[in-house]
Amino acid sequence: MTQTAAQPPTEGKQILESRISAVTVYQDRALITRSANLTLTGTEQELIIQGLPLTLETESVRARGSGTVNVRLLGVQTERVFSTAPVEARVAELTEQMRIIEEQKRAITDVLETLNLQRELVKNLGDKYLDRFSAIQPPQNVDLPEIASLLDFIGARDTDYAAQVAQREREQKELEKQLSVLEKQKQKVQQPAYQNSYSSYSIYVAIEPAGSGEFELEISYIVSKASWTPLYDLRTSTTGDRLNLTYLAEIKQKTGEDWQGVPLTLSTAQPAIKTLPNKLLPIYIVGESPSEKNELAGRGTGDYSKEELKRYRHHVTSQFSLPEFDELEAIFEAAEIDLVTPTIPAEEVAATATNTGGTVTFHLDRDSTIPSDDRPHKVTIFNQEYPCRTQHICVPRLSTHAYLEAQIINPSDGATLLAGKANIFRENTLIGNTELENVAPGQTFKLNLGIDESIKIDRVLVERNTEQLGNYRRVTYGYRIKIANLSDRKTQLRLIEQLPVSRNEQIKVRLLRTSPQIELGEMGLLEWNLTLQPKSNRQSTREIYYQSTSEYPTNFRISLL
Repeated sequence: MTQTAAQPPTEGKQILESRISAVTVYQDRALITRSANLTLTGTEQELIIQGLPLTLETESVRARGSGTVNVRLLGVQTERVFSTAPVEARVAELTEQMRIIEEQKRAITDVLETLNLQRELVKNLGDKYLDRFSAIQPPQNVDLPEIASLLDFIGARDTDYAAQVAQREREQKELEKQLSVLEKQKQKVQQPAYQNSYSSYSIYVAIEPAGSGEFELEISYIVSKASWTPLYDLRTSTTGDRLNLTYLAEIKQKTGEDWQGVPLTLSTAQPAIKTLPNKLLPIYIVGESPSEKNELAGRGTGDYSKEELKRYRHHVTSQFSLPEFDELEAIFEAAEIDLVTPTIPAEEVAATATNTGGTVTFHLDRDSTIPSDDRPHKVTIFNQEYPCRTQHICVPRLSTHAYLEAQIINPSDGATLLAGKANIFRENTLIGNTELENVAPGQTFKLNLGIDESIKIDRVLVERNTEQLGNYRRVTYGYRIKIANLSDRKTQLRLIEQLPVSRNEQIKVRLLRTSPQIELGEMGLLEWNLTLQPKSNRQSTREIYYQSTSEYPTNFRISLL
C-alpha cells in the first residue's frame, strides 16, 4: 500500500513517509514493522502515518523511536479514514459508459425505424403495383415474366431489410445486457461495503521533542490474512549415508500491502492480543549486581581516571539509550574525551533458527518480496545434510517388493523440523511425498524412500500337508523365500513374515522350524535381519525357509480375519 509522501510540519503535525522495514510471519497473521526518518524542529506534537490496511489489528499498534534528540512518546492512536474520491471517480466512469451505450441504443432505434419504414414501403409498392397491373390489363395480356421479376425484386428487398432489422435488434439486446451490468456495478459501488473497501487506517503518534535533531520512528502492528506452512524436499541416494534436506516455507498473504524487499522472519508462535489472563500470576522480586552503567552514573566526575573513561567509551556508545547517554555525556566532556553520538546499527539478519519455549523462529538471511495476492510464495529457509542409515524392508506375504527406509538423526544443535509436507527424491527422481512429523533437535526419525527394484524377492508355498488326528485336523505349511541383491553395494534387509494367531483355545498354531533360525515374535511375527552382499558376491542371494502347523477340530471352519 502506497504511503503518503512526507510533508512539512503544519500546526505541530507532520505526515510521514514510511517503509516496511521487517516482517514476522506467524501461522495465521503477521507482525509488520514500519520505519520513518525525519528531522525534528522541536515544535512537533503529532506524527502521522497514513494508508495502512484494514487488516490491521488496532490493539496491536506500538510505537518507539530513537535519534539524536530526546523525544517523549506520549501516546498512539489509530483511526479509520474513509476515502470517497475513488468511489466518486468510479461512479462517474460507469455513468459515462452508460451514457455512451444509451446513445448507441438511440442510434440503433433510429436505424430500426428507417429500416421498418423502407420495408413497409417496398411491401406497399408491390401491393399497389399488382393491383394497378391487374386492373388495366386484360387477363390474356398479362406479362408473367414481368410479374415474376417484380415479385423477385420485392422478395429480395424484403429479405435484405429483414436481415438488417434482425441484426440491429441483436445489437440492441446486447447493449441492453451491457447496460444492465453497468447499472448493477454502479449500484454496488454506491453501497457502503464498496466504499469501505477504499478506507484505510491512519496512526497518530503524540510526541514531545526536547529540541531539534534527527529521529527515527518505528511503528509495529499485527495484520490478519497472512500465514506460512513448512515444506520439505528430501534427497538421498541408495548408496549414500547422508540425506539432503531443503527446508522451505510457503507464505501466503492478502493483508492489503505488499512486502517489498524486507527482512523476513517465520515464527510458530501464536500471539493472542485479545486474550487476558484469567488469574493472578505470582509476583517475583529479584536483585541484580551493579552494572557498568550504574558504576558510571552513580559516581562523580572526579572519581574516574582518564584510562577508565576510555575503557567505558565503547560500552556507553553501543549499549546506552539516549537518555542515559545525555546523563553521562558531561562526565566525558569534563575529561576531554570525545564521545561519538550513539546510533543504532542496522541488524544483519542471519539464517538462524531459535527454539524458545516450544516456539521456533527462523530468521532468513536475505530480504524477501511477498505481494498481497493470496498466492503461495516459496522461500528457502536452509539446505542441510543429515546423517542417516538406510535399510530395506520387505513383507513378502503382502508384497514381494523391497522398500528402502532411511533412519535420520536430527543433530542436537540442529533446527526443529515442523510438521509439514515433504517431497521425497531418490537419485534426483521424485518418488513420492509424505507427511513429516514434528522432529526436535537430537531426535531420530524414519522416512520411507519407496520401492528399490534392485532387490528381487520370490515367495513360494513349497509344502501343504493335511493329516487327520481323531477329531482334529493338522495342516502343515512350508514357505521358501528367495532374495537376490542385483546392485553393486552391500545392503541390509529386514524381512518380516507372519503366522496366524489363534483366538480360540481349540485352535493351535505352532512354528516347527526356520532357516536361518529365529524365534517366534509377538502376534505371530517372524523377522529376519539379513546382510546382502553385492551381486558379484555369492552371498548376494539368500534363501529363507519356515514351516508351521495349524491344528483344529474337524468340525471347525477356519478363516483368517
